[in-house]
Amino acid sequence: MNHIKTYAYTHTPLSFDFKQTVERFFVEEIPLYTFSGTGNFLILKIKKTDMSTWKLITVLAKATGLTEREIGYAGLKDKSATTIQYISIPKQAKSQLDKNLTTERIEILERTYNKAPLKIGHLKGNSFSIVLHNMNEKDAKFFNTTAKKMQKEGIPNYYGYQRFGEDSLSYLQGKEIAHSGKRLKGSKEKLLVSAYQSYLYNKWLGQRVKLSAIIASNNPQSAAKKLQYPLELVKVLAQQKQFFKLFIGDVLMPYPYGKPSYVKEMQVSAQHFAQQKVSPTGLLCGDKALRAQSDARYLEEAYDDDELYTLKGNRRFAWIWPKNVETKYNPDTKRLTVEFYLPKGAYATTFLEEIGKFSLKESMKQEK
Repeated sequence: MNHIKTYAYTHTPLSFDFKQTVERFFVEEIPLYTFSGTGNFLILKIKKTDMSTWKLITVLAKATGLTEREIGYAGLKDKSATTIQYISIPKQAKSQLDKNLTTERIEILERTYNKAPLKIGHLKGNSFSIVLHNMNEKDAKFFNTTAKKMQKEGIPNYYGYQRFGEDSLSYLQGKEIAHSGKRLKGSKEKLLVSAYQSYLYNKWLGQRVKLSAIIASNNPQSAAKKLQYPLELVKVLAQQKQFFKLFIGDVLMPYPYGKPSYVKEMQVSAQHFAQQKVSPTGLLCGDKALRAQSDARYLEEAYDDDELYTLKGNRRFAWIWPKNVETKYNPDTKRLTVEFYLPKGAYATTFLEEIGKFSLKESMKQEK
């Protein structure tokens, strides 16, 4: 299955080699708040290589005698990378940790204390540093200007290919489990059902990017014809200066976090969106999910599944802005190092694909 992704930008594709390895992919968590320095929980800033967060938790549980549930973390990090993340453990486990933690692949960089344990989502975002190979100088320059442009104008917040398993089909199992109506057993089933949630969201986002692109690249008459929308509606949508068009009833959230509200006045909301004050959100269908209204609901409905209620529903930012973008190019080795920050839940590979305009997963397969 290779769903061709709908890109928001129209430049010609670039050429580079991407591989997610410990030498080429670095990520560091940025905590949501400053730790108090006192309290019953030991906060560990851990650098790990070639080890998933799940594996890290298993290793820490073994070393400390704690159960895995007593070990707190803010985000999941991939195995094939060098990552820095924060973990919390009850203070009394400190001596066992110091005595028994011996693996080379885990380095404790800093320790502090906090009054509460870490919980999933206690995260502002992540800083990345990624080394891309085989890039010519012209593409490296273009990569830099495009990445900086995206910092200003934003990118669609697709889930990355990592979300959908090795064969990209895990969402099908998730759909089956969701439709069985049974309670979810364990983290594996949860992960599969959430892959199905993410799949529906990605399809919705692709459709919204596509219709925004049609409005951006056509006059209102041809756009109305292509979309089979009333001309009046297309004219109003075309007046919005930003690329991703908002509809009445879209669910907006203050960016990077805050309480949701509905789009009632398109132009006012569009202005706030262009100023990066708010961003539209897409539906992650599930229990108690907040649905869009009126026109936006009509566009969302095809990607909703009311049989999915075993997981909590949510909204996800549809549009995000990368920050702190820097690139360094070495013409001798033809390598480009790109550094950037993304809000929590956003994928570095999605940003790279929007610049490169090709599937990183497919290109890695071809290299093997």
